[in-house]
Amino acid sequence: MTEIAGAGTGRRTDKTMTVQEVVSRLSSGMTLGIGGWGSRRKPMALVRALLRSEITDLTVVAYGGPDVGLLAAAGKIRKLVAAFTTLDSIPLEPHFRAARQRGAFALMEVDEAMFMWGLHAAANRLPFLPVRAGIGSDVMRVNPGLRTVASPYADGEEFVAMPALRMDAALVHLNRADRFGNGQYLGPDPYFDDLFCEAADSAYVSCERLVDTAELTAKAAPQTLLVTRHSVTGVVETPNGAHFTSCVPDHPRDEAFQKAYATAAADPDAWAAFSERFLPARGDEKSYWAAVRTWHEEQK
Repeated sequence: MTEIAGAGTGRRTDKTMTVQEVVSRLSSGMTLGIGGWGSRRKPMALVRALLRSEITDLTVVAYGGPDVGLLAAAGKIRKLVAAFTTLDSIPLEPHFRAARQRGAFALMEVDEAMFMWGLHAAANRLPFLPVRAGIGSDVMRVNPGLRTVASPYADGEEFVAMPALRMDAALVHLNRADRFGNGQYLGPDPYFDDLFCEAADSAYVSCERLVDTAELTAKAAPQTLLVTRHSVTGVVETPNGAHFTSCVPDHPRDEAFQKAYATAAADPDAWAAFSERFLPARGDEKSYWAAVRTWHEEQK
């Protein structure tokens, strides 16, 4: 990283990295947050690099999708904290289903709102935040470690005390970013990626395209600047880096490839062949994309 002087801004740090440099900063045993939502705007290029590494024994915090599925299939998850794990158009992520059925990792499954409140608590350096979600549901039964808290005011209402989802590192994917770590989403939803970054000790943003800072707001509203540089450790340009999940408006979900992924996941032999073709340990993003393009040609 290099320090760059900017008019009126003091010195700003160039935070550009490669995918491998990001993964080199991660380690086994970490609590790792992964942004996005289901099969939407997941940092898949970073996840694929993580698959090729020796890193394991992870506690993963995510609104889960194929990121969780791939890490589960590779045996890299010790514990998962999630509200769901889905491929959206395919309701339940198949590798997640198989891993849970064989008891491959511990699971803290909470309501979507509870998960969000856990991110907010961590981002604000609070031990917990009270939330109504979960009261009267089986969330409390399947998570016996959760506690409730009573309002200190006259109403005396009881809430779930959702613990902070503090993370060692977070990975998110956005449409655009500058080299200082400011990140922009151009699609319909922020998917709480800003909270993931603020709730982690270090945060790494992959993006479809790195641009000059001025370009971020040249044709888009300031509200699209979701992630600010103060919460970002590194930024890496990964065109189509969310594949096969969506990153609209840059690209939709690759539904055909997702279906092939889910079909292969249902059979050990088919999955071994799929992994060898698209996710070999000796591979990289260049070889991944060569394999994907060839596969699409074969489908015509």
